Amino acid sequence: MENEELKSSNGMDKTRKIIFCFLGVFLFFILVYIFTISAPKNFPKGVIFNIEQGASLRSVSFNLKKTNIIRSRILFEAFVIIYGGDKHVISADYLFENKIPVFEAARRISRGERHLAPVKITIPEGFTTEDIASACISKLPYFDKEKFLLSAKGSEGYLFPDTYFFFTTADERDVIKSLTDNFQKKVSFLDKDIIQNGKSREDIITMASIIEREAKGDIDRGVISGILWKRIKIGMPLQADAAPGTYKTKGLPKSPISNPGLEAIKAAIYPQNSPYLYYLHDKNGIIHYAKNFTEHMKNISKYLK
Repeated sequence: MENEELKSSNGMDKTRKIIFCFLGVFLFFILVYIFTISAPKNFPKGVIFNIEQGASLRSVSFNLKKTNIIRSRILFEAFVIIYGGDKHVISADYLFENKIPVFEAARRISRGERHLAPVKITIPEGFTTEDIASACISKLPYFDKEKFLLSAKGSEGYLFPDTYFFFTTADERDVIKSLTDNFQKKVSFLDKDIIQNGKSREDIITMASIIEREAKGDIDRGVISGILWKRIKIGMPLQADAAPGTYKTKGLPKSPISNPGLEAIKAAIYPQNSPYLYYLHDKNGIIHYAKNFTEHMKNISKYLK
C-alpha cells in the first residue's frame, strides 16, 4: 500500500515538474517576445523613417532602436539577413503607421515596402528645365534645384513631358533619369521617319519646341510646322515670338527652347502643306493665317489694333 502511495506521489511530482517546465518555457518565450520581438511601448505611430543611400545595416538598426521602432538590434539585423540574404537595406522613406514586431520591420526594410504613396508630378508640354525644377522642388524634399539645372544643362528638349510618380526620396538625378528615359521610350520609334525626311533628331526636337509654344492646338501644330519649315527653305527668318532670336538670325535656334510633347514632335516630322507664310495670335490666342505680307498686315490691323 505504501509503495502504491509512493508511486502515486512520484507520478504527481513528475507531472508538476512537467507542468512547471512547460509554464517556464512558455513564460520565457512570452518575456522574450515582450522584451525583444514586440514593438516598444512608446512606438512612434505615424512616423516616417528615412534610410539614406548607402546606409549600413548597423547604422539602420541603431537609428531604429533610437527612434523606438524596435527593441533589439541583434534580432532586427538577424531578420534582415534572413529575409534579404545579406546585410542589404533599401534606402527610402518608410511610414510606420502602426506598431509592428521587429521581424515585420526587418521584412519591410529588406524588401523596400515603404507604405507611402508615390508623389505625383505632372510636367506639361512646353515646360522648360526651369519650369520642371519649380514643379519638383515643392514636392520632393531631396530635390536640389541648382544641381538639377546644372545636370540638365544640354537636356532641354529631351526631358519628356508626362505624369510621373516618384518616391519621396527621389532627388534631381532620379528626375532627370526618369524624364530622359521616357523621352527615349516615347520618341525612338520615330527615328526612321526623321532620317527619311533628311533631318536630324536635334533639328526636329528644336523645331518641335518652337511649335509647342507657337501652336494653339493639334490642328495648328501641323500648319505652323509647315510654315516654319517653308520659311527656312526660302531663306526667311523664322520670326517666332516664342524664340525672339529667330527675328534676327535665320534658321533654327542652336538648341530647343522647351521640352515638346509627342504631338509637337510628330508635327515637326510631318509638316502640313498650306498656302500660308504668315500667322499671328489675336488677343484671345486664336491663330489667323495669311498667304503673303499684305494679308498679314491686314490681320495685324484687324486683330491686334
